[in-house]
Formats: sequence, C-alpha cells, structure tokens
Amino acid sequence: MRVFNSAIRNPQSAIVSMVPLLSVGFLSILVQTILLRELSVAYYGVELIYTLAIAFWLLWTAAGALISRSKLNPARFQLAALFVLSAILLPLDLSFIRAVRLIFAPAPGAYLPFVTQVLSMAASLLPVGILVGLQFQWAAKTYVAGGKSLALAYAIESAGGLGGGLCATLFAMAGIGSLTTVLISSLMATLTAYALVRTPETRTLRYALLAVAALFAAACWWAPRLDRRMTAWNHPYLVDTRDSPYGRVSVTRYAGQVSVFENDALTFDSEGTEAEEFVQLTALQHPNPAHVLILGGGIEGTVRETLSHSPRQLDYVELNPVLLAAAQAQLPPELQSSFTAPGVRVLISDPRDFLKRAGQYDLILVGMPEPASGQANRFYTGEFYQECASRLNPGGVIGFRLRSSENLWTPQLRRRNASIYAALKTAFADIEVLPGSTNTFIASLAPLSRDPALLAERFKQRRINARLVSPAYIRYLYENDRFRQVAAALKSESAPPNMDFRPACYQYTAVLWLSKFMPRLGFIDLDAIVSPERGIRWPWLMPVFAVPIVFGLARRRASLHRAFLSGTAGFLGMLVETLLMLQYQVKSGVLFQNIGILLMSFMAGLALGGLAADRIAWRRQGISWSWGAGLLAAFIALGTYAGRATGLWTTSGLLLLAGVLVAGIFSYAAFRGLPDQRLAVSPLYSADLIGGCLGSLAATLVLIPFAGIKATGIVITVLAVMSGLLL
Repeated sequence: MRVFNSAIRNPQSAIVSMVPLLSVGFLSILVQTILLRELSVAYYGVELIYTLAIAFWLLWTAAGALISRSKLNPARFQLAALFVLSAILLPLDLSFIRAVRLIFAPAPGAYLPFVTQVLSMAASLLPVGILVGLQFQWAAKTYVAGGKSLALAYAIESAGGLGGGLCATLFAMAGIGSLTTVLISSLMATLTAYALVRTPETRTLRYALLAVAALFAAACWWAPRLDRRMTAWNHPYLVDTRDSPYGRVSVTRYAGQVSVFENDALTFDSEGTEAEEFVQLTALQHPNPAHVLILGGGIEGTVRETLSHSPRQLDYVELNPVLLAAAQAQLPPELQSSFTAPGVRVLISDPRDFLKRAGQYDLILVGMPEPASGQANRFYTGEFYQECASRLNPGGVIGFRLRSSENLWTPQLRRRNASIYAALKTAFADIEVLPGSTNTFIASLAPLSRDPALLAERFKQRRINARLVSPAYIRYLYENDRFRQVAAALKSESAPPNMDFRPACYQYTAVLWLSKFMPRLGFIDLDAIVSPERGIRWPWLMPVFAVPIVFGLARRRASLHRAFLSGTAGFLGMLVETLLMLQYQVKSGVLFQNIGILLMSFMAGLALGGLAADRIAWRRQGISWSWGAGLLAAFIALGTYAGRATGLWTTSGLLLLAGVLVAGIFSYAAFRGLPDQRLAVSPLYSADLIGGCLGSLAATLVLIPFAGIKATGIVITVLAVMSGLLL
C-alpha cells in the first residue's frame, strides 16, 4: 500500500500550485536576510542579535503554520490575499525597525533596555513571520491536494529559499539598498497574487493588482533617496551612508566635527584624543620606528600621529574600503593630508591576509575595533599575535587597545582581558599594560622600557606636539598604583588564551554584552558552569539527562511522536546553523555581507533533503527505520566537526549538509503512518519551526555565551544520539 499518491490529474494546475510555494520560500529568505541586517544595525552590530532574531522569526512562522490548521482546502483567492497583505507590510516593517530607537530609546545612542530590545524585535518580525507561516501552510495543502507529498512541498519551498538567499547576496554585492530590496520583494509578492487569481472572472482584481505592482516598481526608483532619509532618523547630521561587507557605515558632520558610525555604533570622531594616546605611548617604546605598519584605525588619526615620529615608511592597511572611502572624503584637511604624506602607503586588504606577505617592521599598531564581536575577535588571538611577531625587526614593538574600566574589573572583564593577555604571551616575551578607561597593551620580543624618564626624553627629542600626552602624563601612567595592580591581576588570572581554534574571548564578550542589561551576569563564575580544559561540568548537564525520559513518553502517542521528531530536527538544525554562523563570523568577520549565502546553503540542503526523501519514499513505498538512523548518525558526526569549520565554502557545505539532515528527518516523520499528507502540514511544519526557535534561543542565550563553541558541538552530538529513541 502506497504512503501517498504521486499521480497528477492536471499538470497545469500542479505547476500553478508550485508558484506560491516557490514564492513563499524566495520571499521568506530574501526578506529575512534584509530584516536581520536591519536589526543588526538597529542594535549596534552585536552578532547575537542575528540568532535571537532568527528564533523569533521561526516562532512567528510556526504560529502562522498553526493558524486555521483545520482548513484543508484553502481557496486561491485567500492565498492571494495573504501575499498582497505581506507586500504592504514589508516596507512598514522596515520603517519600524529603522525607527525603533527613536520610539523606545531613552537617549540618542543609548542601548535599549534588554526587555525592550527583545519585545521590539519580536514585534518587528511578528506580522511578516505569521504571514509566511500561514502562506506555506495553505500553499502546501493546495499542492499536496494534487497528490504530491509534504516532503516534496517542503523541498520546493526550500528551493525558493535558495533563490532568495542568492538574490540577497547579489543585491548586497551590487550595492542595492535594503529599502529597494524590500520594495522588490513587495513587487514579487503582488505578482504572485496576480498569478493565483488569473482567471476570466477576476479581470478587475487582476488590473488592480497590476496597478499595485506598478506602484511598487515606481517606488524602487525613489528608494535610494528614501533610504538615506530613513537613515537620517538616527543621524540628523548625516552626510553619507553606505553598506559594506562588514556593516552599515554612516558619516555625520556637525560644527566641524566628523563622526563615523559602523552599524550605528560610534567608531570615532575627529575631535577625540584616543589615537594620540595610543600611538604616542606605543611608539615611544621604540628608539627609532623607521618602518611602521598600521592595521586599521587610520581614519581616526593614527596615521597622522605616527608621522610625528618621522618614519621612513608607513604602511596603513584598511580592512573596509567602504568605510575608508566614506570617511576620508569628510575628514578635516590635516587628517586627509596624512594619507598622501611622503612614505605613506594606503593598502586595502584583510590584515590577517596582509601579514602573510608583509615585510619587516619596527612598529605595528593594531587599530582594529575591540573584540566586542566575533568579527573583531580574530585580531586578538594567539595566532594573530604570532603572525605579527614574525613581521617585527629585532627590538620591534606591537601595540593595541582594549576598552576597560579604570577602577573595577568584573570577573568577566578580568577574564576577557586575561585571555587576550595570555594569547599575547604565546608570541611575545615582554608585555606591559598602561591602565585607564582604555588599556594600552604594548609587547615586544625584547625587553620594554618602564622608565618614564627615558620615554619622556624621547618625547622631547622628537618634538611631539600633543594635546593630551606629555612628559608629566607619561610619568603619571608608569608611576601610579594601577600600573602595578593591572600587571599583577593579569598575571594571576587563570584564563585560557584566546585562539583561533578556541575563541575563549568571544564567550566572555557575549556575557559582557548581556551584563549591560543584567549586571549580575558580569559577576557570574563561568568556571562553575564550563571549564575550558574539561568542557561543561556535569551538574549543568543534568537537564540533558531528562531528554530520554521525555522522548520515551512521546513514543506512546503517534501524533506526539511525529511532532517531537520534527521538532528535534529543527532544534538540532538551528543549533548547528547558529554555531556555524557565529564560528564563521569569528574566523572571517563578513557575516553582514555573506549571511545570504549561508542561509541559501541551508535552504539548498533543505530542498535536496526533501526531494531525496520524496524519491526514496516513492521507490520503496515508504521510509525505513535505517534511513532515520543514518540521518541521526550524520548529525552526530556534524556536531563533532561543526566547531572546527573555517572559510565560507566549508561553512556553506556544512550548512548544506545540516539542511539535508533536517529535511530528511522532517520527511521521515511525515511519511511514518500518514496516508493523507495534508494532515501533516500544520503540526509537523510548526513543530519543526518551534524546535528551531528553541534551538536558536538555547544557542544564543545559553550554550555559546556560557559553554562556548566547542561545548555546543558536544551538546549537538549528545542530543543526536538521544534522538534515536524517537525513530
């Protein structure tokens, strides 16, 4: 007896029924990518926002899949109405995200309270998410009614998502803005509705839909101007804004002061003295810095300050050409002229890549952003410092900065600083830290000077004209008690070194971000939860041991059994997706640009997995237990390897594999004892999405911040083993 009937009575009707499935998948991923980028900018570029937002997206999509679940034969007119409604809501949703800080923030530039962040994020994704879930439910039921399987409907929707992810990436590379992309999405949604109601009886309605589509097409022409005006809501004195692979760059000018924002977080302003303090205190450690390398930060004045030491050659390497181009045109004349001074070379390259082919230098100044994100963390690892050490001449010096607290270090801040200090020790013999609200780290393979008189004499000999740094200021830094206290604290703290293969600093940074809203987290002892050497401590794994009991009870009822299996697939899939996305950001730093490719890879896997399951079920008249066991075995291997992924293509390949496994397990649950596939659409699809939502929340708020990337991979493996009880 066949599990489902694949005969198609009306081929043309079957093709038409595929259109909404493809459209739902395409628009879902395209819009999701744009909204994720917008939310990242609205909440200052914190990567945890990506996965937290994905969790809400999945939750609302699951809610939409549960609405009207008893309706087995939705009309095409009703489905078309959903697409029209989504076309109208998309631009409004984007506008709300752009205005969220204006509506809820207590002051310009301030973080929203954590609860407000969560609620506003959930509210921004709710209308579109629910519509997407309901659209898939009705489109899938219409398609399955023609005799096809839920697995195949799942594959078609995922294939549409593959196209959406590809377009999101290509649009970003072509410089097409978020508002333009959203308006294109609204246009496509309207045309999908037109295709669904294309009958002789609906001529007036079709003309109305074409008129709406024409309005969206016309709006695309005005979108760049509207986009700029919407950005100015948060930057009243905006002079330029552009999207780069690393985030959105905005430049403002007011009363002669230029400020540069990346993902709406202030990067620098032209009137500050941070560059002066950093450069002068580091450069004075070398008797004659003739060859200097500056990695990032040139637009804030590090190049100008370094020129006061009269180097013969100065190489300035900028990671983000969009940031440099946008800011350089607005800088004061003295900063602009520093880039064209004799001996100065401006190079566009990734600093890590440049170091592999660079020459030798007396002084290396690392001006990259502090490790408050996975993007910047890779410039504070042991491997990075070893690359820098290999490019220093004998007696060469390296310097960088870390924002800190002048009087009190919380346990997380202390361990974050100690982790970077330990990474620095893997490459350099002598290290000193100059304390303050921003700590200056200076390191060398040769002994450093701690004599303020010598450093003050060099300052005078080089005739440095500075606003903050002076001989008296130098003596103050080296002779006050904090100088010795900081050194003692860093040496006594037992923190693992921050390494590429084990980004310990990212874990502390994630908790530090959460502690902005929940201050007690700043004092929590992570060693009581997870040990860098031994992984998660056993008492904190006790909730995992309850999973087999829950799974065993779920087996007693067939419908609950299938729902739990589908939900577990979504949970494991999102754990893997979150882990791989954050790992990719830690290694490469270009998640803002390539998130579309990564989501596209996962959707491609879902499409392949659903299609393969449909073919196997057709040939074998069902799916055997061994199929499900093989999928879980592959998940076990994936969980073991996921934490070691490197590069875009490796990460994309693993995400594709994860998508295949999720779709395969979802299809296995759908085919087990369900002759009418329409009955499986709502419960299994919503269970899959709810599981994905819980997986994203668990990874974002618990596993990765508190247990780390490696331990999260272990949890994936353990849960995959336990999921065998649901087969």
